[in-house]
Amino acid sequence: MKENSNQTVIVLDFGGQYKELIARRVRECKVHSRILSGNTPIETLKEIAPIGIILTGGPHSVYEATSPHTTKELFEMGIPVLGICYGMQLMAYTLGGEVKSCAVSEYGTVCATYDDPNCAIFDGLDSNAITLMSHTDYVAGMPEGFRSLAHTADCPIAAMCDDKRKLYAVQFHPEVERTKDGTRLLNNFLYNVCGAKGDYNMDDFIRRETARIREQVGDKQVVLGLSGGVDSSVCAAILEKAIPNQLTCIFVDHGMMRKNEGDEIQQAFAGKSLNFVRVDAEDRFLKKLEGVEDPERKRKIIGEEFVRVFESESAKYEGAFLAQGTIYPDVVESGLTTGAVIKSHHNVGGLPKDTKFIGLVEPLRSLFKDEVRELGRKLGLDEKLVSRQPFPGPGLAVRCIGEITKQKLDILRNVDYIFREELEKANLKYDQYFAVLTNMRTVGVMGDGRTYNYVVGLRAVVTSDFMTCEYAHIPYETLDATSSRIVNEVKGVSRVVYDITGKPPATIEWE
Repeated sequence: MKENSNQTVIVLDFGGQYKELIARRVRECKVHSRILSGNTPIETLKEIAPIGIILTGGPHSVYEATSPHTTKELFEMGIPVLGICYGMQLMAYTLGGEVKSCAVSEYGTVCATYDDPNCAIFDGLDSNAITLMSHTDYVAGMPEGFRSLAHTADCPIAAMCDDKRKLYAVQFHPEVERTKDGTRLLNNFLYNVCGAKGDYNMDDFIRRETARIREQVGDKQVVLGLSGGVDSSVCAAILEKAIPNQLTCIFVDHGMMRKNEGDEIQQAFAGKSLNFVRVDAEDRFLKKLEGVEDPERKRKIIGEEFVRVFESESAKYEGAFLAQGTIYPDVVESGLTTGAVIKSHHNVGGLPKDTKFIGLVEPLRSLFKDEVRELGRKLGLDEKLVSRQPFPGPGLAVRCIGEITKQKLDILRNVDYIFREELEKANLKYDQYFAVLTNMRTVGVMGDGRTYNYVVGLRAVVTSDFMTCEYAHIPYETLDATSSRIVNEVKGVSRVVYDITGKPPATIEWE
């Protein structure tokens, strides 16, 4: 996305776990944001000419030599700056203030008092607020020209500012839901201090991105590996809008999709101005997985085989561009913006070696997941596809414990379908829910005979970021109806259990 330099806010990352959340909150305020490493050269920032800069938190102590630092010039460019947590301490330390270790550290929700509710960033906020704190250091002495804006029982300077230089800082985290009116505080910074116009929206993105795709691709063909997930589906939709009849979508059906899902994906793109190719590779994948029980081996085998199938099919389109549904968190987690690699599996660094493709098209690489869903709706994709829950690349293989067989996959498909159907019937909405086929059998009684069939697990979670989660408190009557249907309708299952473990200590998926 070619950004409007007058309407971009830079989020400088100093190791903060909430950097993506800060950037998302800015966009929710209709201002474009971009995450860069805290050591980004000043010259680069000047070239971007953002309307504001936000410094993230981080796990370091500014007075240690090995901690990430910045220069005074960052605060002398005339660009408004907001420091958050470590970002506040960094601002104070860099400009001659004093940062010390706390006598009493603050973690979790803490009541803060805004001493100057008329300040630009506190405008319209209650003077007493619940904030999320997470710090062992604090600003003990402010730099020259600053004044204190807030305090808590154990933190005498919980916020500070230099109005003349448009420098603001808060010790708490306004970007998280647990801070009352945190998004309003960020909105105040963007509009009251930075002078934002609020013209970042999806309609503008569609206009500019379709024009950029046409310019990049010209009259060449584009090949996309379509999984049916939100990202690849929306990627296909915007490519089809930009370059009708130049896109080929290759859907590798590895046989581990949910019930009817392959047909639903194919139907979603029927009648579109694109070439949809469905490769039935179920037997090929199952043969590779025979006798394999280790979850990591299963993942690797499926990933490697997927690449081989895609390469074989896409070889027919030599001289074409390769499209990917890379989104902004993939770019950030791969270290291309901050230098810190969180996930190495994202292919966001460029084309694979020895490829026959002539270039890479990534129309979603500047968007967050919620923006991708909004874009999909704007482009007319079916809501069922746009709101699709996170689904692992290896599909049901990570929800089928032990060796993978077609019989076990069919059992799991039917169980999962019933569970999802019952939740929808009860109008219950959770962030993720699915069934798991364990590798355990237990004795049961059906009719006058004893059975020895599988145990299935049900999982439903509530989460805002998928980094942590709590189990969903599904009503007993819904669980009862689901269990009854499963054991009566799905041959091979005699017991149903519900997972009530949060993350941590568990993960959301079972494998």
